Amino acid sequence: MKRRKPINWFLIGLLGLPLLAVGAFFWATNLMADAQAYRSPLAGKSPAPGEALGSPLARRVVIVLIDALRYDTALKPEVMPFLNDLRTRAATATMHSHPPSFSAPSWNTILTGAWPEINDSQPFNPPDFDHVRPFTQDDIFAAAERAGLRAAVSGYAWFEGMLLNSGVDAGFYTRGEDAAADRLVVDAAMPWLTEDYQLILIHIDQVDYAGHHEGGPRDPRWDAAARRADALLSEIVSHLDLEQDTVILLSDHGQIARGGHGGPDPVTLVEPFVLVGAGVFPGNYGDINMVDVAPTVSILLGTSIPASSQGHALTDMLTLSPEQEPAIQEALKVQQDQLFAAYTTAIQSSAIMGSGEVVSATQSAMEQARLARLGRERVWRNVLAAFLAFTPAYLLYLRKDKKALWLAAGALCYLVIFNFRYAILDGRTYSLASVEGETWLIVYTATTAAIGVILGWFIAMIGLRAFRQGARKAAGVSLGYVWFTIYLLSLPALLSFALNGVTVTWTLPEFYTLYIGLLSIIQSLIVAAMGLLLVGVSASVGQIYRFVLRRFVLRRFVPPETND
Repeated sequence: MKRRKPINWFLIGLLGLPLLAVGAFFWATNLMADAQAYRSPLAGKSPAPGEALGSPLARRVVIVLIDALRYDTALKPEVMPFLNDLRTRAATATMHSHPPSFSAPSWNTILTGAWPEINDSQPFNPPDFDHVRPFTQDDIFAAAERAGLRAAVSGYAWFEGMLLNSGVDAGFYTRGEDAAADRLVVDAAMPWLTEDYQLILIHIDQVDYAGHHEGGPRDPRWDAAARRADALLSEIVSHLDLEQDTVILLSDHGQIARGGHGGPDPVTLVEPFVLVGAGVFPGNYGDINMVDVAPTVSILLGTSIPASSQGHALTDMLTLSPEQEPAIQEALKVQQDQLFAAYTTAIQSSAIMGSGEVVSATQSAMEQARLARLGRERVWRNVLAAFLAFTPAYLLYLRKDKKALWLAAGALCYLVIFNFRYAILDGRTYSLASVEGETWLIVYTATTAAIGVILGWFIAMIGLRAFRQGARKAAGVSLGYVWFTIYLLSLPALLSFALNGVTVTWTLPEFYTLYIGLLSIIQSLIVAAMGLLLVGVSASVGQIYRFVLRRFVLRRFVPPETND
């Protein structure tokens, strides 16, 4: 009977590295592409708009959007004196948003009243000016057009593409982002403030510019930009009659201390909200959501509530007649019922509507329907992820090989080095807020991973004295170290897979786990590619070491045999 040949685990492990590198490459690139290409379940299936509310509270509504203005910056009277004076006669609130905290999805949320999950915005900012996705969900400009009102927009060039089909009557758009561009934006909008326009959006961008290009909120130039934006706000308000006109001052997101936004970092998801002028009860109203802006604008102008709005109308802030309040609540009920029906049909999942305030009850039921479908999809993913995560650890435990401790030490050294540079030296957060671009992410991760994997490899090889054991043994130890490192890197990727799936499909992912998963996948690609090189280097060094040891050292210190 022929003896069965043993499995060549070294060869399998070696061939597995290029396969893993290729797989990681396609996973990472498809994940990024599919996230950018995400479409709402309501894309092409939007609910129908309702009837106009009538009886406007203001002659015109002017929305001043100061891009990236942090909530804490807006509260500084020495930085924004006019805004803080305006607060004393305004309805103010702390506004909260949802990730991703990029401008494009946030603008869409402000104007449609729908969260990024369903508003069909590009989750990340457009890659260029030729690929800006127009709004597909109903918005306050489309509602104004249906009501026969005139609207105007002055701001960054993305607005032109986004509001392409929304009935904007006049517009000024710039590709500039700095103080000079803002001067042009405000100058273009000034005539509209005294002409026959009922809805005006003015977008001031230089604070965001300071965040991205001038050191972020920790740099004095940030406050300088906010101070200039405050002066522009003062200029705008001075051209209005607040007995007849209403101004909304808000931001689309914050920025982390080093500059940047896009992820779930708490500081990027809190924004200032100031409502002042006709139809407004002054006071501090605590916390609101970004989706509350659009239905509130609809009440001020007497238009229909945007059909996909998920927000509350901020009626506590408004001077409503006894007849208006019940009419608004009835309109909200009709709108929310249609939204619930459209959404649950689109995702093929449902939930029982609870009792209570209509918007809260509807949004809770929509979230339950989403989680129900997500829960069903996660069952098999959780089982597979748990199997892949725990099986290698269990097999390693059964072997009780003390050599694995040095492999683990090398792999842990890699993780420490990578994250020390990332989080400590460079002060980056584990979110999209720290990403300066797709190319930057790949280059930064590749260089940091290459440094870390070499230093970790050196520790594992020296600790096990692998070079003394010859070419094959040294190559085997090196291969074991590489796979141990890849195993540790696979754990965040498996967590992201369990929660979010292989890629982004019908619902937005949980952005924290998505980012650390993506970061781990890119690292795995680099470690696998570097691993092939390190195995070859290990074999060569091991061969040279043994050759030198035998040829010179042993001949010098071991006496030759003699014949007695």
